[in-house]
Amino acid sequence: MSAAFKRQVRKRKLKSEINVVPYIDVMLVLLIIFMVTAPLLNLGVDIDLPKSEARAVDQNKKPLMVIVDKDGHYTLSSPGGGHKAVDAAQLKAEVEALVRADPQLGVLVAGDQAASYQHIYLALGILQSAGVSKVGLMSKPPEAH
Repeated sequence: MSAAFKRQVRKRKLKSEINVVPYIDVMLVLLIIFMVTAPLLNLGVDIDLPKSEARAVDQNKKPLMVIVDKDGHYTLSSPGGGHKAVDAAQLKAEVEALVRADPQLGVLVAGDQAASYQHIYLALGILQSAGVSKVGLMSKPPEAH
């Protein structure tokens, strides 16, 4: 061996440090991949539900409607399409009879915007005392300008 080659070998020292720059690059790429794919993984969960002989729930069933006009008078609108003006006692009696026939009966309260909040609140109280478990308030969507 030549003397020049021996000098070059002696000047080279091994580094005892680990170069972490490539590892950081790989880590950032993996982080971005996981950030992009994580929301896509939660779309659904495969489960095996137990079998049942129960019939499907009818979602197209029309609810019973209680209409409160601006003067506080009640009108009962049945799912069949009939409208009947009733007072508070009649409203409670008729709704109780309908709830006995169908305990899961849904009722919507349609109040005139000029009606007092008190009249609508009283209608909700009557429905609650009649045993109705599902009550909703009707509204119109805002008109586009």
